[in-house]
Amino acid sequence: MKSLKELYRIGPGPSSSHTLGPQRAAKLFQEAYPQAVSYLAELYGSLSFTGKGHLTDAIIIKTFLPKSCEVCFMQETAPEHANTMILKALNETGAVIGEWTVYSVGGGAIKVKGSADLEPEEIYPHHSFAEIMAYCKQRNIRLAQYTDEFEALDDFMNEILDQMLSTVATGCITTGVLPGRLQLERVASGLYSKAKQAADPSRKQKLLIMAYAYGASEQNAGGGTTVTAPTLGASGVLPAVITYYYRDLKIDRKKIIDGLKIAGIIGNLIKTNATISGAQGGCQAEIGAACAMAAALVASLHDMDDDKIEYAAEIGIEHFLGLTCDPVGGYVMIPCIERNSVAALRAIDAAFMAEELGSLKDHRVSFDMVVNTMNYTGRKIAIELKETSLGGLATVVPLADSAPKKHCD
Repeated sequence: MKSLKELYRIGPGPSSSHTLGPQRAAKLFQEAYPQAVSYLAELYGSLSFTGKGHLTDAIIIKTFLPKSCEVCFMQETAPEHANTMILKALNETGAVIGEWTVYSVGGGAIKVKGSADLEPEEIYPHHSFAEIMAYCKQRNIRLAQYTDEFEALDDFMNEILDQMLSTVATGCITTGVLPGRLQLERVASGLYSKAKQAADPSRKQKLLIMAYAYGASEQNAGGGTTVTAPTLGASGVLPAVITYYYRDLKIDRKKIIDGLKIAGIIGNLIKTNATISGAQGGCQAEIGAACAMAAALVASLHDMDDDKIEYAAEIGIEHFLGLTCDPVGGYVMIPCIERNSVAALRAIDAAFMAEELGSLKDHRVSFDMVVNTMNYTGRKIAIELKETSLGGLATVVPLADSAPKKHCD
């Protein structure tokens, strides 16, 4: 498996595969062909169908500045990968002097066809939870110590934690309407006000977590800076849970950092053995993965043993199996923002269930089994329901006339 620094990334919303990935690809391509007079970006598949709402064209054009880049939304089926872009470097006559086919594989990661040079190195020798647990038992270490065996992450995780907390805090005091044709009102600040006034502890807890999830997700939807966890579309789940435990329950920062490492292991395994891309696996790959990560973190904060941490992660993702990705208008807003809140609440429930059920029985379904099942299920989900906005809620929720997109011959 690759470094957790490849999983947690700080960057602009609203979509890691549609903004972070293309941004990185454009930057690297520009560095490879600095002599180009201008550039052309052809978007295919999900990048084409939802690229306008996901601000893909905007981030590509901005990255290539001061030189110009024409962005074209192609109508053909994505060649080889659901998130495909073809970047072309042009000379003064418009002739192509360089070309890359790039796949945005989720979480901001990219692959360039025919090039292994951009592939990050493998840091971890293990590729399943069972292998990791066997290693931990052999070394007599806990899951929280596993990452320390292979890479130094404390400084990096502190930066990630600070950004998560900052994103939530900013989102909870920001009001107004999110950009785009949905004209969606921000509600995080209203939820936070309700939470502060709530007398019932249970209601207060739920309102706080909802406010934090909405705050981070609204910041992401508005193009603000947030953290892939494991993606930007699901970037409200883990920060919401972390903010609640850190700010409201006053859990020790070191313990939160250890929890982030454990959550990272869970996300990394899903990314390695299945996918965290909504365009490939549906929203189960994003929200389901985020819920599993957050559930594992919560379990660790409650000092559960590693078996129960695994159980919590398994519950967290199992009950999102089959979840479709059908963003209305191509925006990371409906149903995405609300789903982040649902998953944050469910993560805490998953950890609670793991603790109570785990003391009564062994769990028959392992985390590895569910990841493999999610991968299989994702392949079976129709293309219309995998971040194309061609089916599901995207086709039944009323929306104003579509904004024109640039098509290339």
